[in-house]
Amino acid sequence: MTATFSKPPAGTLGTKPDTPSPPGRTPDRTGLSADFSASLTVFLIALPLSLGIALATGAPLQAGLVAAAAGGLVAGYFGGAPLQVSGPAAGLTVVTAELIQRYGWRTTCAITVLAGCCQLGLAALRTARSALMVSPAIVHGMLAGIGVTIALAQLHIVLGGTPQSSALANVRELPSQLADIHPTALGISALTLVLLIAWPRLPGRAGLALRKVPAALAAVGTATAVAAFAGLRLPRVDLPSWRSHALPELPEGPVLGLIAAVLTITLVGSVESLLSSVATDKLIASERPTASRPPRADLDRELRGQGAANIVSGALGGLPITGVAVRSVANVKSGAMSRKSAMLHGFWVVLAAGLLVPVLDLIPLAALAALVMAVGVQMVSITHMRTVTRHREIAVYATTIAAVVLGGVLEGVAVGIAVAVVLALHRLARTRITVEVRDGVHHLAVRGQLTFLAVPRLSRTLAQIPHQGHVVVELQGSFMDHAAYETLHDWQESHLAHGGTLEVDGPPAEPGTGTVPASRAASASGSGHQCCRPWTPWKNHCDHQAVGERTHPEAAPVPSASADAGRAGPAADPGSAADGAGAAAAPRNRGASRLASGITAFQRDTAPHVRDELARLAREGQRPSQLFLTCADSRLVTSMITASGPGDLFTVRNVGNLVPLPGAETGDDSVAAAIEYAVDVLQVDSITVCGHSGCGAMQALLNSAPGESATPLGRWLRHGRPSLERMDSPHHTWARISGRLPADAVEQLCLTNVVQQLEHLRAHESVARRLAEGTLELHGMYFHVGEAQAYLLSEGEDFFDCRVFDSVGGRT
Repeated sequence: MTATFSKPPAGTLGTKPDTPSPPGRTPDRTGLSADFSASLTVFLIALPLSLGIALATGAPLQAGLVAAAAGGLVAGYFGGAPLQVSGPAAGLTVVTAELIQRYGWRTTCAITVLAGCCQLGLAALRTARSALMVSPAIVHGMLAGIGVTIALAQLHIVLGGTPQSSALANVRELPSQLADIHPTALGISALTLVLLIAWPRLPGRAGLALRKVPAALAAVGTATAVAAFAGLRLPRVDLPSWRSHALPELPEGPVLGLIAAVLTITLVGSVESLLSSVATDKLIASERPTASRPPRADLDRELRGQGAANIVSGALGGLPITGVAVRSVANVKSGAMSRKSAMLHGFWVVLAAGLLVPVLDLIPLAALAALVMAVGVQMVSITHMRTVTRHREIAVYATTIAAVVLGGVLEGVAVGIAVAVVLALHRLARTRITVEVRDGVHHLAVRGQLTFLAVPRLSRTLAQIPHQGHVVVELQGSFMDHAAYETLHDWQESHLAHGGTLEVDGPPAEPGTGTVPASRAASASGSGHQCCRPWTPWKNHCDHQAVGERTHPEAAPVPSASADAGRAGPAADPGSAADGAGAAAAPRNRGASRLASGITAFQRDTAPHVRDELARLAREGQRPSQLFLTCADSRLVTSMITASGPGDLFTVRNVGNLVPLPGAETGDDSVAAAIEYAVDVLQVDSITVCGHSGCGAMQALLNSAPGESATPLGRWLRHGRPSLERMDSPHHTWARISGRLPADAVEQLCLTNVVQQLEHLRAHESVARRLAEGTLELHGMYFHVGEAQAYLLSEGEDFFDCRVFDSVGGRT
């Protein structure tokens, strides 16, 4: 057995190792097979959706097939996101419907061609990244507004009627439509919706096999079969002859109106495509090891591909095209390896448009309307609502939705941007500046961002502070512009020149940078990063000094009680050991003071940022994705080394990160209980055992004698003896860490212990069951304290190949 730790790219924690190609098959052939299979899945999803979106826009139904084919073949070949699938999308449905009503179908095709040319121009100017500068609240609000509009329009078809020209008109006509329901259309629509909802939840082995068929195809196919066999009289798909297919003509209409239409298609299509590309990249990074990932999306090339596809689609009489998240996710989940999958899906659409017309003509329009209405409802995402609420942007989100529904997409985006700008200015102008006098010391507190808008109030407040005396400035914002910086700096120089003293608590920043020059850093307890600052004052570790300390050396803080006696040295207060009682009481008082100070700092600095998220977790309960089992060592800060937050990790800590074998707990079932709860109740996706360098438990285990278990620690360390025996085994090969042998026997035991505890985990019934089902992963991890470096242990067929992180993050 060999264990090796080596260096992987960041963000791959928790991924499975690369699997070698099966014998006799080349990687290229394997990739082509995967692309072929994925293309069929995407085609089966795209076919009904393309027809449904064409129905929702009022365009000829074959226009949806033309757009799907052009999106697959042209955008798939020229685009910069290899696994993204493009085609007609719900996000452009409302825009396209308005254009068709206003200018007619053939002019709309010409507008699509012009929008494609604009996208080519934007790609040439390399502006793709700029499209991502739009606030997510505006983008999500725009898509939600489009979803509401789609759902309201398709609801009329579901009920057997005809949609109106606007969302308001659809709402006004809804009561009369409800009074005139067509039971046959409603029944077929209800059947489609029930199957859409129930299909992904089919239980058992039969359900697992059936779920391989996309829910959209299953729902529409079943509804079509029922309508055909029952002989129901319903409006159905009517694909006219391709000979009569309408092609674009020169645009006719007001010039400004046509320009606005082209810009709307360009803006909405580009933003949706680029956001879909970024989301697809994130999905690939979270699910695939580095070696099997395609290149990251080239957004400018993707925009170029979208432009070329829109030109071709519009010229051939098709709908506008964007990257489609639903089809892209299906493509990735189905195992696609390259852009060949998207191109093959376009080829299957071409074949279907030529060979399956008699079958497509059997589809009831009510089934397609129900499918598109479900897509529209899904565009109003609860997850997006929670996100924008957490970031206090619900006003932007809600306003954008309302404006899109009432006015249109372009108007909605413009209103959303205006509200976002007003909200940002309001936040900048809402900085709180207060002065309090406590024990003769003036405390100036600034809460919020310091910009030129706050300079008048800042100047007035600073003028109230006398020049003599001690002042504490508490800055609790993350940004300071040049005007505010100069005002604060000039006052500081004047205050010090008049004999006053000063402390700055918080990040006093250079204008616009969020950094502080060493000459002006000021904090009585030392400055540093607030998120991971230990209780031990930074003064014991760094050369950070406060202005107040330079002017009054006697104000220097007493060294930490946890510091070594040799470290305290000259900095220690000579009066602190005047008598035995004082010496005994001081550490306890300092410890309590540190705890209280830490709690105060949390309430002041951290709680405001996590309160909304913790409130959500309190309401909904915890759903961690991982059980993280690690050592109780104080240097191992799990949230810091995994960049995780509340609700991410279900953490179990004990001395030596040990996992007792079932039946060997000797009365302590705490670890086994935590494993059972995490695996069976919380349904975590993976378990990580994390060891670390310099582990005192492993040192104690090396120094212990067999049978020595008189103390609780000795009895507990018996669970680590299998690790010691494994390391001493003549058949055991020493683990390697990033290509080198361990530094000493302690480090070797620390690494071996991680491997051994993973085997102990497999002996637990709940873990073994989930592993057999393929719903649980086990990972080993090693943290080198001195290097601040995390190493991941990944298991191959008969050896351990480990990778090291340059930064730890992403899904673990």
